[in-house]
Amino acid sequence: MSALVRWPHAWAAWLRLACVLGWAGILLALSAPVQAQVERLDDSTSPRGQVQATLDDGGIARPGSTVTPFAQVNFGRIDYRLNTARYVGRRARIYYVLPAAVPGLRTPQAITVQWRGQGLFASGQGRPGERIPVWNGVVPGPWITESLDLSWRVDMRELRLSRGQPLGFEAYFEIELLP
Repeated sequence: MSALVRWPHAWAAWLRLACVLGWAGILLALSAPVQAQVERLDDSTSPRGQVQATLDDGGIARPGSTVTPFAQVNFGRIDYRLNTARYVGRRARIYYVLPAAVPGLRTPQAITVQWRGQGLFASGQGRPGERIPVWNGVVPGPWITESLDLSWRVDMRELRLSRGQPLGFEAYFEIELLP
C-alpha cells in the first residue's frame, strides 16, 4: 500500500518538472551523455615545464620598413614526464593545453605554438586557450615520457612587454578517461 501512496507523489513531481522544462527538456536531460572524466596530469618531474623567450624589438615592423613583424622562436627539445600511474590499463586521451592568459600578449591570435612529437605524441599546433589531443590509447604504465620539439611564431605587434621581460607560459597536459 505504501508504494501506491508514493507513486502519485512521484508522478506529480515528474509532471511539475515537465511543466518547467517541457517534455523535450526531460528527454534531453535523460539522454544526455555522461561527462568524460578529465584531469590535469602531474608533470612535476619533467626537467623543464615552463618555457620562456626573451625577445628584443629587432623584429618589429616600423612604418616604411620591410622587416617582418613575426618572430620565430625555436626552443628545441622539451622533455616531459607525465605521472599516469592512476590510469594504467585504462583507455584515455591526452591533451596538450595552452593557457588562455599569457602575460604581455594582447590577443591569442598573436602566437602560434608548434610542436613535433618524438614518438608517442602527435605533432600539432595551437593557440593560447586551446586543448589539442596528442595521444589516444591504453595507458601503458605509470609514466609516459615524451619529448616535443617546440617553437613559437609570435606577432610582435601584439606584444606589450617591458624591456627584458620574458614571454612565457606553462603549457600542461590533461587526461580524459574513455569508456
